[in-house]
Amino acid sequence: MQRLFSAVVFLGTFLGLMENVPAETWRAGSASARITPDEFIWMAGYATRDRPADGKVTELYSKALVLESANNTRAVIVTLDLVGIDRELANEVRDLIETRFSIPKGQVLLCCSHTHSGPVVKRNLGPLHFYRLDQAQRSQIERYADQLRDTIVQVVGQAIGRMEPSSLAWGVGQTNFAVNRRSNKEADGRKLRTLGQLVGPSDHDVPVLAVRNTMGDLTSILFGYACHATVLSDFQWSGDYPGYAQMELETRHPGCIALFFAGCGADQNPIPRRTVELASHYGRQLASAVDQTLLTTEMKIAAPSLLCKYREIDLAFDKLPTTEELRNEAASGSLYESLRAKQLLENIDAGKPLPTSYPYPISLWRIGADLNFVALGGEVVVDYSLRIKGKMPQTTFVAGYAHDVMAYIPSVRVLKEGGYEGGGAMIYYGLPSIWAEKVEENIMDEVLRQNAELK
Repeated sequence: MQRLFSAVVFLGTFLGLMENVPAETWRAGSASARITPDEFIWMAGYATRDRPADGKVTELYSKALVLESANNTRAVIVTLDLVGIDRELANEVRDLIETRFSIPKGQVLLCCSHTHSGPVVKRNLGPLHFYRLDQAQRSQIERYADQLRDTIVQVVGQAIGRMEPSSLAWGVGQTNFAVNRRSNKEADGRKLRTLGQLVGPSDHDVPVLAVRNTMGDLTSILFGYACHATVLSDFQWSGDYPGYAQMELETRHPGCIALFFAGCGADQNPIPRRTVELASHYGRQLASAVDQTLLTTEMKIAAPSLLCKYREIDLAFDKLPTTEELRNEAASGSLYESLRAKQLLENIDAGKPLPTSYPYPISLWRIGADLNFVALGGEVVVDYSLRIKGKMPQTTFVAGYAHDVMAYIPSVRVLKEGGYEGGGAMIYYGLPSIWAEKVEENIMDEVLRQNAELK
């Protein structure tokens, strides 16, 4: 009799809860998996490193947030505590997700945090890392990439398995530790901040997307910030400040999975930097900006509709080097110029001419009626997020380091100014030339075209 009574009570409670679930609602699920290498392999991000990793400060993670709208459109955001991934791996992952879970390529976002304290992944930044290593070290990197691919697909499947009726709400906070590194000397950072004399464009927005179940419990937080994850530069695995921010939020909100995406911070650094104490501090600062948005602002509820656009545009290179120029560079250039030239010459000898453009990935999601999520490939400078948000009638979150990370993406201003972000870094990514002057115009045209198509 007691069991019957308990069953009736449970059924009544369940039906009561179901009555509170709208007929049209989101379904969402998230999951997390460790991707810290099991071997001490070579680390990504800095040319000054001369040996593999030798320790660990924090774990690295792959996380997935799957969203499904009322009309059954399903999409997934994967976040990765990595400096970047190349096009080959990105396509492998998205193809597997589409095959196993029927989520089209255009509805999959792969977002890297750009931590410089993670492993080399395949041939991302090839001349800087992969091509200067011996075969044993390359084999370690290849093994890790295979494991990473499988883990990402598994974590997406786990997130799908945890999907439940949910609500989505969004807002935008602020924090200010990002500093324009082209306009401010790092050595002067503390003084300039104290005097209020930091200059140059930055984007201090902290976009926040909160997912709650029907009980009102916070199950997932997606958030971003436009700043390099370069506080740390030693030989120990770490998620850098984004990793600390995610850990802090998950501690403050038990049972919640926090996912970070990097914004257009290619020309932004956390200043001052170089200590674990500062990485943890910036992580807490970012987490507090997220919490301030969650707890003290009126976040906007997103209607359960989702529209997705994705295209790859032919992003043109400037004047290409001749074969003779490449041979001279291979013989007498710097280490990284020589490695790039040798790789390009190998491609030419194999019947693969130098490409005149790159298939540059751009996607735009419309979440509800008035939130856009734009995702751009590569290391995108801050001018893009400021311009995109200024052009959009909707509130817009802008992610860089998405899909695949093939190079720096300068605005026309930065391209003309030159320097590392303007073109020098192309050597380390193994690309044959700087971008053509229409790089910004072509990207902006496509973003605005996708936005118009979603109306």
